[in-house]
Amino acid sequence: MQAKTLGELKASNYKSLSVKDELRKNLIIQLKAKEEGFEGILGYEETVIPELQTAILSRHNILLLGLRGQAKTKIARLLVNLLDEYIPYVAGSEIFDDPLNPISWFARNEINTKGDDTAILWQHRSERYTEKLATPDVTVADLIGDVDPIKAATLKLTYNDERVIHFGLIPRAHRSIFVINELPDLQARIQVALFNMLQEKDIQIRGFKLRLPLDIQFVFTANPEDYTNRGSIVTPLKDRIESQILTHYPKTIEISRKITFQEAKLTKDQRSLIEVDGLVKDLVEQIAFEARKSEFIDQKSGVSARLTISAYENLVSNAERRMLINNEELTFVRLADLSGIIPAVTGKIELVYEGELEGPAKVAHTLIGKAIKSLFARYFPDPERAKKSKTANPYTKITEWFTEGNTIAIADDQNIAKYTKELMAVDGLHELVKKFHSKLSENQTLLLMEFVLHGLAEHSQVSKNYINGGFGFADMFESLFNVDLEDEDDEDFR
Repeated sequence: MQAKTLGELKASNYKSLSVKDELRKNLIIQLKAKEEGFEGILGYEETVIPELQTAILSRHNILLLGLRGQAKTKIARLLVNLLDEYIPYVAGSEIFDDPLNPISWFARNEINTKGDDTAILWQHRSERYTEKLATPDVTVADLIGDVDPIKAATLKLTYNDERVIHFGLIPRAHRSIFVINELPDLQARIQVALFNMLQEKDIQIRGFKLRLPLDIQFVFTANPEDYTNRGSIVTPLKDRIESQILTHYPKTIEISRKITFQEAKLTKDQRSLIEVDGLVKDLVEQIAFEARKSEFIDQKSGVSARLTISAYENLVSNAERRMLINNEELTFVRLADLSGIIPAVTGKIELVYEGELEGPAKVAHTLIGKAIKSLFARYFPDPERAKKSKTANPYTKITEWFTEGNTIAIADDQNIAKYTKELMAVDGLHELVKKFHSKLSENQTLLLMEFVLHGLAEHSQVSKNYINGGFGFADMFESLFNVDLEDEDDEDFR
């Protein structure tokens, strides 16, 4: 039973801890029990998480430094799980004073006046988290507080009385975790006010100096790009943040896939009615890996994990749209559906000058092509090596079919019958897939048949053209020499 008065709290032998000691105590329990902490944070088990646990054991304020989409804010929010479930505070206190260690005028007055009858309430750990996104317009009043002239007039107080202060976000986060996202965006003078609080425990508002030993676990996040683009962390503040932890992107496709499926928001119908093969899932992740080494994309800005999450959601929704248009009960994601992820890709990448010249849509198509080429060798022989090999080339029938002038178009809105008919028309395509993957379902076979066409196009064996909502395939040489002279300037041509 929770104590309702200060006397009951004392009788229960309750011991109050600082927020840093509280985090440390609960982490020690967690580590001894070998429990999994920071659930949902994947790929950091051997890098970020151990460093974070070390910082907590050291009772440090923490700076999470990394590019966008590296789960910095999510990590900060999960720290709440290391707090005690409930803590007592003096009823009516706006900064949730510890009854055994009051710091505000209100709490001290309550306890001096009422003694052991002082009313006690209990605060849940979910309420002990405050987050602020740093922007250039954030003021000292927002974070620390300001003098309230109306309060002074109403209570008939002078400005020398601490009761005239209206507390900002940080004092109201007393005994809590306080997170400032994108720290370099804060003006330098605001950062100076912060390190004064970290070091001296002083609050200075309009010449009013108040000694207020706030108990706060500070967590800051920052993007290295911000140091040059928008601002920087002032040196004295950075010096007072004891632990700086570097985050990173997933190092393998497997981890990246787990993050995508964990975070992607799909409906129950989308999960049950739309089949997504492992090949397509890997392609979505590979697109992000290709983007992170592309010369068209600003690597200092990074390629967020949100790219693959949004792309995967778009991919499934594109397949769902086709299913609804064609009144089909079930469907599966095709490679033609990759045309539907272009908006998700273009919105998540920052292009350098060369990328701007190409255009975001073309860069997105290039990334898709590179991802297909990277994964093709897992499923089929290298077309370039096969062409030079002395043994029979498994792709000869397919390329010869296109050489004869045949073409096909795979659109993302084709019903299953038309989609199957287009692919089956290509001589040798079905035979090739069955040769290397004989035990696949019908849907998987069709998907790999489409994959072969894309793979051959990326290895310059056939040509691939982008059409609205899909892809067209034709002979490579015919597309190379099909020049429309009308496009030339008439005078120059003469």
